[in-house]
Amino acid sequence: MASARFLFDQCSAKDIVAWSALISGYAQNGQPNEAVKIFQEMSTKNIKPDEFIMVSLMSACSQVGCLQVAKWVDSYLSQSSIDVRQAHVLAALINMNAMCGNMERATRLFEEMPKRDLISYCSMVQGLSINGQGDQAVSLFSKMLTEGLAPDEVAFTVILTVCSRSGLVEEGWHFFESMRHKYHLNPSPDHYACMVSLLSRSGRLKAAYDLLKSMHEEPHAGAWGALLAACKLNCNAELGELVAYRLFELEPQNPGNYVLLSDIYAATGRWLDVSAVRTKMEEQGIKKIPGISYLV
Repeated sequence: MASARFLFDQCSAKDIVAWSALISGYAQNGQPNEAVKIFQEMSTKNIKPDEFIMVSLMSACSQVGCLQVAKWVDSYLSQSSIDVRQAHVLAALINMNAMCGNMERATRLFEEMPKRDLISYCSMVQGLSINGQGDQAVSLFSKMLTEGLAPDEVAFTVILTVCSRSGLVEEGWHFFESMRHKYHLNPSPDHYACMVSLLSRSGRLKAAYDLLKSMHEEPHAGAWGALLAACKLNCNAELGELVAYRLFELEPQNPGNYVLLSDIYAATGRWLDVSAVRTKMEEQGIKKIPGISYLV
């Protein structure tokens, strides 16, 4: 994005396509605040945005999660000549309001849709979940299924994340199993990671470990890391050792894994093992993350 911004700044005559490309680039590359700033700069030059710029802007606002900014964008859009009834614009508007906590506005827009699709349903499900309404999110997802919409891999990631965040173990298992057996979708490492997080948070560490071991492909470090953190929370040194040493193979230079194992040992009074972990880190030239104690 630095190169794109440099080229943009070198342009003597910037048209709407250039502005759109830069805003979209920032929104898609995890720099939503920069996208909002560029839009504000564009507005000061009296350049009218088109629907594509507004969709990118709403995507950026969804990532920022600021209700005040979302209301400002919503108001700006309502005063423009852009047709909000267009499916992609309306979907972005619903998602922005839901992600920024304005569930009343998101729900009203959602209910007024002539035809609801998978994207709009998932936006609402995510919004309900991050606003502490996990049960309602699951109910809405179930309603979507009864209406005949077939969820894809992304939709299952959404609902499994909801179940994990809300501690809905049985519901999570139900959706995970239906993904495989009813909709015939192969769970990705991300889906397994969601299930491991769900099981770990509910204290079912052995079930989470067995699920990872049952995978046909290697689980990514994020899944193992979630389980290791749960082992620390539950003071499970036996399983924590197995998980930590797997992570040492996957991420040999990640100090966080060593610190977590050291904390597990410390919590169970195994001080010689704490010392051994520190020695191992020193031998491999691994430095502890500043500001993180061995005892958490």
